[in-house]
Amino acid sequence: MERYFDEELKGLHKDILAMAIMAQEAIFKSIEALKNRDAQQAKEILDYDDKIDQLELDIDEKCIDLIARHQPMAGDLRFITTGMKINAELERIADLAVDIAERVLELADKPILKPLIDIPKLSTVAQNMIHEAIDAFVKKDVELAKKVVLSDREADNLRNLVQDELINDYMSKDPSTASRAVPLLLIARHLERICDHTTNIAEDVIYMVEGKVVRHHPEELES
Repeated sequence: MERYFDEELKGLHKDILAMAIMAQEAIFKSIEALKNRDAQQAKEILDYDDKIDQLELDIDEKCIDLIARHQPMAGDLRFITTGMKINAELERIADLAVDIAERVLELADKPILKPLIDIPKLSTVAQNMIHEAIDAFVKKDVELAKKVVLSDREADNLRNLVQDELINDYMSKDPSTASRAVPLLLIARHLERICDHTTNIAEDVIYMVEGKVVRHHPEELES
């Protein structure tokens, strides 16, 4: 029975990894759609979200079933409950990729306002954070999880750069640019929120491994 339970836990690992890959892919495709102002690719992301929503439900059901049938204790219980939290965070991340795709649809028939530099950088930061957060979860690597939490500062800085440039260099000087600037502002905000959700994942990993709550207490990372 214990060996079968271990196999089921490995299956949960695999499903969460698949969910993370799908979320990363949605982010990547949404930014590619933005670069190319590709409405069709943006619409595909909206459809793709249904698959992610279904996987989220499947993972939640699997977690509940594991708890009900095996009544796990201590570390195994923390692993399963953390898996449920991560599952929810990944679904929210995928929803934000959909939000980006919707902003792309608003921009698809308009000339690009400015070269896209910091938004793709922010997208790369977000995708790397997701990859490392899930890697930390799978390997139970607290140091990698802490690295993810600290990476959120870079995401905040890039979001601020985008915001300052669009507001100060474009909208304040020429209000007619607002229809093209506001969607870009929102995309940067969506990406920054993705990084926030990924930070939550990393903080949950730290709790899973060490039983230490660091959410809202970043000073705990230094102790």
